[in-house]
Amino acid sequence: MRRHACGRSHSLSEDFVSEQTFADLGIHSKIAQALGEHGYTTPTPIQAAAIPPALAGRDILATAETGTGKTAAFMLPALTRVAELPPPAVAAPRILVLAPTRELASQVTQAARKYAKPLRMNIIDVVGGMPYGEQLRMLSRPVHVVVATPGRLIDHIERQRIDLSAVEVLILDEADRMLDMGFLDDVERIADACKASRQTLLFTATLDRRMSQLAGKLLRNPERVAVQSQATAINVEQRLHHTDDMEHKRRLLMHFAGQGEVGKAIIFAATKRDADALAEELSAAGHAAAALHGDMDQSKRNRTLQRLRTGQVRLLVATDVAARGIDVRDITHVINFDLPRSAEDYVHRIGRTGRAGASGIAVSFASRADRETLSRIERFTGATLAIHTISGMEPQRSFSGGTGRPAGRPANRGGARPWQRDGGMGRPQPRAERW
Repeated sequence: MRRHACGRSHSLSEDFVSEQTFADLGIHSKIAQALGEHGYTTPTPIQAAAIPPALAGRDILATAETGTGKTAAFMLPALTRVAELPPPAVAAPRILVLAPTRELASQVTQAARKYAKPLRMNIIDVVGGMPYGEQLRMLSRPVHVVVATPGRLIDHIERQRIDLSAVEVLILDEADRMLDMGFLDDVERIADACKASRQTLLFTATLDRRMSQLAGKLLRNPERVAVQSQATAINVEQRLHHTDDMEHKRRLLMHFAGQGEVGKAIIFAATKRDADALAEELSAAGHAAAALHGDMDQSKRNRTLQRLRTGQVRLLVATDVAARGIDVRDITHVINFDLPRSAEDYVHRIGRTGRAGASGIAVSFASRADRETLSRIERFTGATLAIHTISGMEPQRSFSGGTGRPAGRPANRGGARPWQRDGGMGRPQPRAERW
């Protein structure tokens, strides 16, 4: 492991506008040409800050959220660095990217292929849910870039199917999420398998004590890059509905699901079991709904996302991990059936809507049991969520007062699930009220 000393620091706001072009930053001319053909000429703040020191060979410690252009910020200098190197040996990549989820790995792979198309590099993803035979076939040929999830990559390392000793650039994308998912030991083991003289680029949305400790082990005198993002998207209207209990939450959900204003929506649930059950109940009520969570194999996840993109699915019920990295531009609503564990996850959730200049609506349900979580979210975003009610579905309990067990999930863990106790959701009677 390599220890780092604190390097220089760059801090920029997301509304910073660079006057440079990608060519000015010094990336490979063929990559700059490919970007221009896709309409990309001006770098985002994170790209303008991270690319020059990365091209100079510096390790990078960057804090940036999804949607800031971070993929290009790490892929463009990495591709430029290895473009002129001799062809790689079989199963000995020059660039290794670690990502927490299969969906994010797939998106990074697609972006890298687009950037590197003129260079004719072989870029593959190695993730769980993909047949071993297919991965072994891909690894049997010379490969320049491997984008992988930690668990599957460890599998191939243990089977001696991949050699990381030639890795020139190691990239950790959404490193904080990998730690949240329990991949710390795997990440450190993978880093140890790479060459000691490699360059390391670490990108994270948050920089807490655990992340600082990991950076201290993996990075060497890093350039510190931070994009000071606005905590919430300006195009997203945020609404809060106080709820009495689970029954109240599901009645509200079914009301929203039946509204014509809702085009496509992502509904966030706390657990995989909840996601499946809510999707089933919504489907039974006549809505085009599907679940997305980590227990689904890769092909089913891909099919589900494709159905969402084509409109065959209108309501996607997802967990936080499964939804990470989803990029579907016409999501009109995000519904937080369950509030997330962290304020950062809240920002990631509502960022699924209001994209590409469109407006979006984020609706959150909160019971008395959620008061502390809600306070953290409002402190983090610097805004108080506007309270809304639906006529005939107003909360009957005080959100701030009361004694005894707070409203929310029941204490018992057995028996019928809360939303199944009255025999199903059922579609509420149509109402004229707008929400």
